Amino acid sequence: MAAAGSWNSLLQEAVSCVDETRFFDGVQKINVCMEEFEKTICDDPQLRILKEPMAFGQEMLSRLSDEQKASLAQMHDVRGDLVMGLGASKRAFLEYTCAAAMGLDTLALKNKMSEVESRKSSGKVPCTILTGFLGSGKTTLLNHILSAQHGKRVAVIENEFGEVGIDDALVHRSLESQENIVEMNNGCICCTVRGDLISGLKKLIKKSITEGKPLDAIMIETTGLADPAPVAQTFFADDYVRQKCSLDGILTVVDAKHIIQHLDEEKPEGVENEAVEQLAFADRILLNKCDLVDADKVKEVEGRIKAINATVPIRHTQQSEVDMDFIFGIDAFSLDKVLEMDDSFLDNDAEHQHDSSVSSVGMDIPGEVDPAKLDKFLNWIVQERGLDMFRYKGVLAVQGKPEPFVFQGIHMMFTGNPHPTSKWKAGEARRCKMTFIGKNLNRDELTSGFMACVVASA
Repeated sequence: MAAAGSWNSLLQEAVSCVDETRFFDGVQKINVCMEEFEKTICDDPQLRILKEPMAFGQEMLSRLSDEQKASLAQMHDVRGDLVMGLGASKRAFLEYTCAAAMGLDTLALKNKMSEVESRKSSGKVPCTILTGFLGSGKTTLLNHILSAQHGKRVAVIENEFGEVGIDDALVHRSLESQENIVEMNNGCICCTVRGDLISGLKKLIKKSITEGKPLDAIMIETTGLADPAPVAQTFFADDYVRQKCSLDGILTVVDAKHIIQHLDEEKPEGVENEAVEQLAFADRILLNKCDLVDADKVKEVEGRIKAINATVPIRHTQQSEVDMDFIFGIDAFSLDKVLEMDDSFLDNDAEHQHDSSVSSVGMDIPGEVDPAKLDKFLNWIVQERGLDMFRYKGVLAVQGKPEPFVFQGIHMMFTGNPHPTSKWKAGEARRCKMTFIGKNLNRDELTSGFMACVVASA
């Protein structure tokens, strides 16, 4: 085997991270380990072990020695343990499957795969909010989802408000029953029919339970004029919905040809720019209709999007065609999502803001915060600045607490808890990272308010 010193030592460090429940640190170790291993056995730039592990394994299987197969199987097994510790059960199952394909056949691996399946089957129904300005391609995307052979049972809540409805032929070919479609056509989903949205979610969940046909996902299509915030808040406003459903993510479809004029549109005082809010809230963006513009225009649009939502993943599409894995099972509103932040997640580089009312404020500060002062600061954010806060999130070191405190918020809806599995390790320099995306943000006000919570280092 080619020189194994570098990747082998990283593998052992990753194993230690599993034993010490330092899952986030371990992911960094195993990622570099597998990339170094890849360099020793493959020179094909199209094959990437982390991006497409199953395809990589299938292509390389016949070229590997038994020793190399055993090493690769162990890497996938360890990476599965690490991402499972972070709550990414779908990816963990893929890693375990790859380990089995490399020849690992142990009772421990089989038990772990069974555990992942058990977690998946007992979880809440993941729900996706589909938003985007008028004419962006939402209905086209929805028809693709309902007609694609992806093996998922997807239910739909459709908000009709002057937009083209779903093609019945497509719906019947992809769903077992027309009753898996709930239509709301008496107003905009973000204001007058929120009660109908709750009723629609309850109807779909209860029907799936009664019939013994669990749903894999629920897609909530909003009108092009909808504000995503009240729709997202629905998942916290009703006890039954909160217990049975989870907000998997907010997907925004963007018309590459026309989005800039919507972003630059001058609104009357007090009226929100929905196009800006839809970008600010997005966990995934489909930059659609890229075939209608040139490369320079696409680059310009991407720059405008990143100025509003610097970290959102963007996928270029035509006719709204996209891999289902990009939009389903993304677990965007979760601890996993926050703790997978890389070093650039909260970078506060200078931004070229065309819409001066929407901006980002990020902080990365060494030290810990006083819990009482933090609670007061966050309450102030929610009560006094919540209306202007599109999204806010962070990972904080709290004085006297062994776990990082993870929080996320949308306007006046806030969730925050100590991380259930990760702990600060002995001697580790503690830091606080947070970001705010919103309207009329006062950088000095937010920074000074948070700095008042920071305690002096021991």
